[in-house]
Amino acid sequence: MAWDEWEELKSKALQKQSAHMQLNHLAADSGGGGGRDAWGDLKVSQTDLAAVGKAAHELFENFGLYSDHARISSMTAAGGLKSEGFALGAALDHVAERWVDQVQTLRDACAHISNHLRFTKNQHAADDTFIAGTLSSISTLDAGFDHRKSE
Repeated sequence: MAWDEWEELKSKALQKQSAHMQLNHLAADSGGGGGRDAWGDLKVSQTDLAAVGKAAHELFENFGLYSDHARISSMTAAGGLKSEGFALGAALDHVAERWVDQVQTLRDACAHISNHLRFTKNQHAADDTFIAGTLSSISTLDAGFDHRKSE
């Protein structure tokens, strides 16, 4: 078989190949306009996590405050409409009551995000300490073996 023939067969085989998973590899050109830096391994810094946690905490605090203004205004408007005999008043009152439930659901989600990030930070710090302790004991053990080999 000639070299040109071999290259042609390889090219045809690649064209017929169906999509499949590749492990430990990032395609040279994965599309989307990004190279390895833009689409490579997931990286996150403590600064990024702190910013997300802070934003979640601020949303928790501020949304509770500002949503209460909306609820009070809606209930006032509902009361005024009901007293004037508009059926819309009862509907607006119903919406204001549901609003309270939705606000609490959002605030619970924000608290969960903030708390989870705090827990994750602490857990990773504990894991790092454990790993460092394990590795240092392995290096001590290795040093003992290396010392024994030199005798």
